[in-house]
Amino acid sequence: MVLALTLLPAILLALCVAAGPVLDDSFVSLPISRRFNFTGSATVVQKDLARIQAIQSRKSGVSARAVISEPVSNQVVSYIAAVGIGSPATTYQLIVDTGSSNTWVGAEQKYVVTSTSVKSTQAVAVSYGSGSFSGTEYTDTVTLATGLVIPAQSIGVASKSSGFSGVDGIMGIGPVDLTEGTLIKSPTTLIPTVTDNLFKQGTITSDLIGISFEPITSEDDNNGSIAFGGTDSTKFTGSVAFTPVTSTSPAGDYWGINQSISYNGATILTSTAGIVDTGTTLIYIASNAFDLYQTATGATADASTGLLKVTATQFAALENLNFVIGGVTYALTPNAQIWPRSLNTAIGGSASSIYLVVANWGAPEGEGLDFINGYAFLERFYSVFDTGNKQVGFATTAFTTATTN
Repeated sequence: MVLALTLLPAILLALCVAAGPVLDDSFVSLPISRRFNFTGSATVVQKDLARIQAIQSRKSGVSARAVISEPVSNQVVSYIAAVGIGSPATTYQLIVDTGSSNTWVGAEQKYVVTSTSVKSTQAVAVSYGSGSFSGTEYTDTVTLATGLVIPAQSIGVASKSSGFSGVDGIMGIGPVDLTEGTLIKSPTTLIPTVTDNLFKQGTITSDLIGISFEPITSEDDNNGSIAFGGTDSTKFTGSVAFTPVTSTSPAGDYWGINQSISYNGATILTSTAGIVDTGTTLIYIASNAFDLYQTATGATADASTGLLKVTATQFAALENLNFVIGGVTYALTPNAQIWPRSLNTAIGGSASSIYLVVANWGAPEGEGLDFINGYAFLERFYSVFDTGNKQVGFATTAFTTATTN
């Protein structure tokens, strides 16, 4: 009896942790495709770091999100969804971004006013580091897919934008708090995201999304999907394991988590806070961890791409890079640690070289945001962003150990 009473709290705790959201196939799926945009002279790393600097600016206050900064280079890798706005709907090609939360159009194709368009008195502006926009807030009907229609969704209509070529804007699916400071007249007002409104309006039964990416070897490919309101069990193996959104700032303002990283049995990054971000191309880690990783792999810096480069012999000797999140280890295999070799020349590299996708964050750990798990991580693991329970989940997929690169 004493033993049973002793074990009871632990059992109840385990049940609470395991409960989380009800993960079923009650969802509506939106296909997304990966698009490369290599215009401009900046490297992949330089373009990612411009975005990282904007993310770090949250430490100095939310108003930093709404300040339009200097013109910047175009995004390198974007995940694109075809989104209908208005009635009849005009289709816009929007970047799917978990690292921001405003939805806006007008970067290339201009906004088309229809019978459902309602102009507000609000000016809206967001800087992403890797781009920016400013304009006017409207509300309009947004159609994501059959069965995913959102009336009166707040959108930004850009009168000015920079850093966005070949796309029409962004569909932000980060935490709603990231919209604070983006309405100029009402900086403390939050703008519900498309996911929030789908849930509030009863279109989906859970306030979460599941995202599936797949590794690709060509510059344009329909290789992803978003499940709104549930998880697509055909896209992952095993079960989804969750970890709470971190309380550490500024990572906790985003889809932030705590994780540690080890390589070949040695810890290179102690448990610390960072974010999961579809808008970042590579995997970024604190400079002290990066130095340890570079030493362990024997990689050298490549000036033309900004990436680390290894020889064929060093690649053959690579070990798994292990990410420990919520007590679960997610192993990034040697093949998953390298840039797709068929796309080497697209980033200014040599066709015969082998480049790594782990890059330098630029500061030692202890900044409150010490890593970013970008698409190079996410294309190997299914991810779930659960607003209702403030947690992020991961699961292995058929591509976790694939050798596509």
